[in-house]
Amino acid sequence: MAFSLPKNSPLLKKDFTYGVATAAFQIEGATNLDGRCESIWDRFCRTPGKVLNDDHGDIACDHYHRVEQDLDLIQSLGVDAYRFSIAWPRIEPSPDTWNEAGFAFYERIINGLIERGIKPYLTLYHWDLPQYLEEKGGWINRETAYRFAVYAQKVVARFGDRVTAYATFNEPWCSAFLGYRFGNHAPGLQSDRLGFQAAHHLLLAHGLALPALREYAPNAEHGIVLNFTPNYPLTDSKQDQQAASFADEEHSHWFLQPLLTGSYPKSIIEQHPEWVPTQLDEDLVIIARDIDFLGINFYTRQVVSASDQEDYNIISPQVDGSMQLTDIGWEVFPQALTELLQGFKKRYSNLPPIIITENGAADNTSPNENGEVIDSMRVAYYNDHLNALHNAIESGVNISGYFAWSLMDNFEWAEGYSQRFGIVYVDYETQKRTIKHSGYCWQEFLNKRGKD
Repeated sequence: MAFSLPKNSPLLKKDFTYGVATAAFQIEGATNLDGRCESIWDRFCRTPGKVLNDDHGDIACDHYHRVEQDLDLIQSLGVDAYRFSIAWPRIEPSPDTWNEAGFAFYERIINGLIERGIKPYLTLYHWDLPQYLEEKGGWINRETAYRFAVYAQKVVARFGDRVTAYATFNEPWCSAFLGYRFGNHAPGLQSDRLGFQAAHHLLLAHGLALPALREYAPNAEHGIVLNFTPNYPLTDSKQDQQAASFADEEHSHWFLQPLLTGSYPKSIIEQHPEWVPTQLDEDLVIIARDIDFLGINFYTRQVVSASDQEDYNIISPQVDGSMQLTDIGWEVFPQALTELLQGFKKRYSNLPPIIITENGAADNTSPNENGEVIDSMRVAYYNDHLNALHNAIESGVNISGYFAWSLMDNFEWAEGYSQRFGIVYVDYETQKRTIKHSGYCWQEFLNKRGKD
């Protein structure tokens, strides 16, 4: 069964871009080869108790040695585009040292995609900061933003317009808040103040890099990728609604609003002045430089209630059968994607064209006796979210593309290898790739698109 959409859906048009996505640290392996330096995730994985089962990215999916095989795999799926990230530690293994082996590896990917008729979508930063920069403060240090701008200029000067679209950052919320505020991700710090400061420097780095991106790749599109988990009130009470609104301001609009309006949400500043990052007068002007697209990563929603002690309480998803959960424990609630996009269109008059840069489900189904992976829950998840996207477009939201997360099972950060998001199954011992039922559904869907 392939996916089912209304007959004349805009999602069925040939000019709507479909792709699959990965990230460097999650698939590449080869962490000590060809001049690559240590990243904050290499260090984090080596810190006992930080990653489930003490898993690490040393081998991952061994993509570094299997590029041609994996590019053929992508081509076989029939997608228009492939979204991947560059590992900064491969490009600049020590300050101002530019590693030709690193450039050559990604050039091989880009050229291989073009040869196969697949559009390259490149992310400059997907969480793997060089460890030597972390030792100088990482994203708490303003200087890191300027270092990123130099790194970005070097990459884009090399690849130019061969890349269809450049994203400066993937999910700065995760880098800043999970990395410096809550401690779940590398480098594992826990401070509200540091989390908000890191967030500001990540956004500043984005703005600082944009002029070079436009100079060296004038025909490419340039943007940023943000993740959103919209907050819903537990009840219709005014208190719960206010709690949900505050949670959205803190976790969504703190990142999106400065990009589009050059200001941070007032409600956060007024309630928590101690969170406000140190900044210079021109920073917000730099952050708000025009972008060609906004990448949105969406997986689930969050339910919150009012609290006497905290800004709000997070209500854990129910395991009693009242909610459908993916294998990582996230609720399946596709209408939240529609409502999120509609809300952004209503709030921001200058909302740029949107690309869904990640959407998918952890479905840990194993191969059956015939070697097939019948991941029916993932298939249903994709189908329901494509229809949610259809509803958003029909209501007037400008959406130009969709990338399934993920091409293949991979290192799922603090969850190690315990969660499988891929449409291709990876046997981590043999590195054998097996297209899952969901992958074949994508193949069938994309093959039929535009033919009916």
